[in-house]
Amino acid sequence: MAQTYLLFLLPDLLINSFLHPIRVYLRAQNVTHPVTLASLAGTLLHVAFNLALVERGLGGVAAAAAASSFSILCLLVLYLWISGVHLATWTAPSRECLTCWEPLIRLAAPSCVSVCLEWWWYEIMILLCGLLVDPTASVAAMGILIQTTSLIYVFPSSLGLAVSTRVGNELGANRGRRARMSAVVAVFFAAVMGFSAVVFATAMRRRWGRMFTGDEGILRLTGAALPILGLCELGNCPQTVGCGVVRGTARPNVAANVNLGAFYLVGMPVAVGLAFWLEVGFCGLWLGLLSAQVCCAGLMLYMIGTTDWEYQACRAQLLTALDEGSDGHKQPLIATLDNNNYS
Repeated sequence: MAQTYLLFLLPDLLINSFLHPIRVYLRAQNVTHPVTLASLAGTLLHVAFNLALVERGLGGVAAAAAASSFSILCLLVLYLWISGVHLATWTAPSRECLTCWEPLIRLAAPSCVSVCLEWWWYEIMILLCGLLVDPTASVAAMGILIQTTSLIYVFPSSLGLAVSTRVGNELGANRGRRARMSAVVAVFFAAVMGFSAVVFATAMRRRWGRMFTGDEGILRLTGAALPILGLCELGNCPQTVGCGVVRGTARPNVAANVNLGAFYLVGMPVAVGLAFWLEVGFCGLWLGLLSAQVCCAGLMLYMIGTTDWEYQACRAQLLTALDEGSDGHKQPLIATLDNNNYS
């Protein structure tokens, strides 16, 4: 069954390889409303696609997900074509497109590693659940809890994407002080999200699991771990937004190193030690995640707090520099565009 689902979901992987760059491209220009409206339309179509294809089983459900993603992609491409928002940055394809990939890869690879390191940790937790005393209930409860944390993650993730764009734009405009203010405000609201998650998880610990199952064993594990999940979000929300700030300063390697150290050098040993050596069991795995999130949030906030924003603004000018003519000197891309506008 899982194989069938994954096979029918493969087109969605290809579609998202185009969809996500377009979203980032628009977001970098502060064009957000079309993305929101396209996503809303895709969500509504997703319901219709599921109703039409659910009778075909898991393959139909996966195909519905791919179809909804494709509809969002088509809507965004249509918006680009009609609005002409791409004209200011679009150039005809040429051999030059095959050059200067190294700086992009140096930024993209650590960003990818940073996200993968965090999410792989959750997958490892599921595998470790299979080694506990009651593996069936543990794996099921872990699935519910990971689905819950994914739901909560949407909010700090969205804020992280927004602050990444904001910080990047401010630094690119050589306004380090405003970039710092954006980072501070975002981290503050991330902390508010974290406290809200704690309240939600604690208040719903006896009722949340019943939305998924009536099995008492699964409900017992879910209820015991939900307050710990809430505490994890108290660290996860600031660190997720912190990652966005760091990405905005073009330092994704910092986020990758922090995630590697926090999740695998701190969280993993604590989780394994508590769950198996001290026989805490299922909650021990989540206490390991809690230690990782606290460590990750602390390191990320330290990196943001010690950032020299004026230096980062100057660095942004160098990162966006272009070779100008025969003199061999480099000028900021922004200055070049301004000169062209006024010439």
